[in-house]
Amino acid sequence: MANPPLGQDAPTVGKPLFSTSFTLTALTRVRHEVEAVSRRCGLDHDELENWVVAVNELMINVIRHGGGNGSVRLLLGGPLICEVADQGRGFNTAHYFPRAERPPLSHAGGLGLWIVGQMADYLLVDSGPAGTIIRIAARTRDAVR
Repeated sequence: MANPPLGQDAPTVGKPLFSTSFTLTALTRVRHEVEAVSRRCGLDHDELENWVVAVNELMINVIRHGGGNGSVRLLLGGPLICEVADQGRGFNTAHYFPRAERPPLSHAGGLGLWIVGQMADYLLVDSGPAGTIIRIAARTRDAVR
């Protein structure tokens, strides 16, 4: 089940910049690699900080809800794009999207995707029994809504 993007147009997936798999033990290393690659794409300090928080939140969701391991890809297709995937059981995206207001804290989660949506210019979630793929695009000064 997919949801519409937060931004106006879906970004074009372009040049691969970085790709790796991860587990909890690799989370810090992968987050640092994402930050280094993303910094070279010209994000300013605040944009980079928000981007790394958003990508990290997606990776934590994979560990917590998606079976404990996943993959992350960074692509440059106009905006900087990140895809995070897992092979978990999937989830019903209707419980989480669209959500303009902050969801209440709960043991089941939901706040992480809301945070990602606040920090990304585009958010697409495709989830089903074979797993979940989430694509986000970096929010930059040029992409401010």
